[in-house]
Amino acid sequence: MGIILPLILISICCLVIWRAGDGFMTASEYVGRNLSDGVRGATINAVASSMPEVFTSLFFLFIMKDAEGFSGGIGTTAGSAIFNSMVIPAVAVLAVIGIGLTKRVRVSKKVMLRDGLSLLIAELIFIVLISGSLLDWYHGLLLMLVYVVYIIYMFWSMDKKQREEMLEESHVSEEDFEDEERKQKPFLLALVTLDLERVFIGKKKINDRIAWSLLIFSTLCIAAVCYLLVLACEWIGHETYEVPFLGELHGLGIPVMFVALILASAASSFPDTIISIKDAQRGQYDDAISNALGSNIFDICFALGFPLFIFTLMYGPIPMSQEMVDLSSELRFLLWLLTALVLIIFITGGYIGRLKAGVLLVLYFLFVAYVVARGSGNEYAQAIADWLVSVVRWFSIS
Repeated sequence: MGIILPLILISICCLVIWRAGDGFMTASEYVGRNLSDGVRGATINAVASSMPEVFTSLFFLFIMKDAEGFSGGIGTTAGSAIFNSMVIPAVAVLAVIGIGLTKRVRVSKKVMLRDGLSLLIAELIFIVLISGSLLDWYHGLLLMLVYVVYIIYMFWSMDKKQREEMLEESHVSEEDFEDEERKQKPFLLALVTLDLERVFIGKKKINDRIAWSLLIFSTLCIAAVCYLLVLACEWIGHETYEVPFLGELHGLGIPVMFVALILASAASSFPDTIISIKDAQRGQYDDAISNALGSNIFDICFALGFPLFIFTLMYGPIPMSQEMVDLSSELRFLLWLLTALVLIIFITGGYIGRLKAGVLLVLYFLFVAYVVARGSGNEYAQAIADWLVSVVRWFSIS
């Protein structure tokens, strides 16, 4: 019961994040409809897709108020990055192959290299930042500035024609927000299934007031379930915990970072999985695959940088014990190695078929097995962890 209850709570969080995320995306696209496609994608869309990671990291830090709380955010964003890089592309590719749309999906090597190398650099910078004994506001500020630099680099790495297209008027029109199926859906059913677009828009025409109301309410829904998600992960991580009316229950007694690595990251990435499958089914293969790498950069720089910046301004620096530094460095270096491996898989051959999709899924399950073994104190997993930490120390960044 001590494990089943949090897992049920996390499953509910997945569904609510997915449903509320749809409403958030619709509202944010309308609010930013006058922005160019490129600017909107790098700002509003990036925030929309990463909102669960931002709130989860915030709650981990502000609830636990220590280095372990920050480690929960590290686990969420790192696990989300691995989930985004491996599971989402694999599932999207297998989905379109399964329904016969194509036999393999071609990807842009240029986009993969640009976003992949930028992600590797961002991860290295983060490893350096968490190697000290204190985390302060300027560490969070530096992380956010890394994303700004990435956007500038992405813009200026384009040729003149691409830049002009990126800065053109938005291709989103008022008609894009019309949905006959939504209008016909019963209100009560929409309310029960958390179809916020039907609840707020329904048969009316969307306007600024409706869009902002939908945006605020969906944000509150995501924030509420992210709080519950953090609470469920904290329960599983503790040896024992108290639940009102149920009394004392038993958890796994493992560091919260390992719990967040698997459960919180998968829950927060669930909406991205649905979006990527839809993009792939529409033939937008580059969007379905390359967006995962771009969102990972945002997660590392903003989903961790922003909570760290706000928290340390309010409460002062966060002391980091050597054990926590080693644990965080181990995780981030493992993420860096896996990101490099995934990038090689993406650019080799220029396409992704069943074989590569299968390899990506196998890699993710091996990662999950390592995390489970590491959390349970397995000697082989501990040996791998010791090697990862020794490599980081050898490079003198921890």
